[in-house]
Amino acid sequence: MISSATLKECAARIGFAACGVAPAGPVDPQHAEELKAWLAEGCYGDMEYLARNVDKRLDPRLLVEGARSVVSVAVNYYPGEEGFGGDTEENAWQLARYAYGTDYHEVVKQMLRRLLAGLGLEEGTDGRAFVDTAPVDEKYWAIRCGLGWRGRNSLLVIPGAGSFFFLGELILTHECDVYDEPQRNRCGKCHACLDACPTQALRGDGTMDARKCLSYLTIEYRGGLSEETGKKMTPCFYGCDRCAEACPWNIRFARPTDIAALQPRPSILAMKPEDWRHLTREKYQELFRKSAVKRAKFEGLTRNISAMLRHDTE
Repeated sequence: MISSATLKECAARIGFAACGVAPAGPVDPQHAEELKAWLAEGCYGDMEYLARNVDKRLDPRLLVEGARSVVSVAVNYYPGEEGFGGDTEENAWQLARYAYGTDYHEVVKQMLRRLLAGLGLEEGTDGRAFVDTAPVDEKYWAIRCGLGWRGRNSLLVIPGAGSFFFLGELILTHECDVYDEPQRNRCGKCHACLDACPTQALRGDGTMDARKCLSYLTIEYRGGLSEETGKKMTPCFYGCDRCAEACPWNIRFARPTDIAALQPRPSILAMKPEDWRHLTREKYQELFRKSAVKRAKFEGLTRNISAMLRHDTE
């Protein structure tokens, strides 16, 4: 039996901004039907991995044999506003805020392993750690574990903190003495994120059509980008933060991360539009070593830059 209090104390010491725990089991029927309908509509675009292993995504006990508890954690990646805003030549072109630090997959995974060790547990025997690389419905479990709610922008919103967070999970073969309860949705009548989305990718119910989303188009999508997409993505050529930037919870509560590995790399912040225009493969590899930006590859990043340049020259 794991102590919930001990779990959360250990998580806080390691640097997690939030931590909650829920009993492992199937997702609720309403969410299961929503996910199946979303997949049936093809809203996942070319991200075929989302359509695979749906049974495991709907029940973590199929992913980890003997699973009894799901621990959800959040890690702050917000870099602050210095160097952002597009009001000077130095910061006129941008990447999504999460992309300026070290690859979060490795950073958060190492933190989760430290949490396992801090609880006296062994990875593989007592459970497994996950960070965005397995069929785990991360937002669902963050909500189920009481971390926050799903905003209209589809992001997890943590009360008093906002949504600039990475999520991770421990799926454990042990029960916990106390489990957390979900929180109510506090978006109210606000629709700032819907108004801010340049492609109307957000559907207003907490779901989105990834095929329209600039984050999907500039990171996951491998095809060509239209001139209209180049216009809408400018000045951010990798990912998109506009729905998060517009959220009152972020405007009021977001604070810069104190996790060194996730803080912005000066070498990336120092890049000017002229530097990006002439980005070489060697410079790309230097800038983004151990970075999540590698997901788009050099060809994807230069494709994005070219799409913005086509718009600029119109």
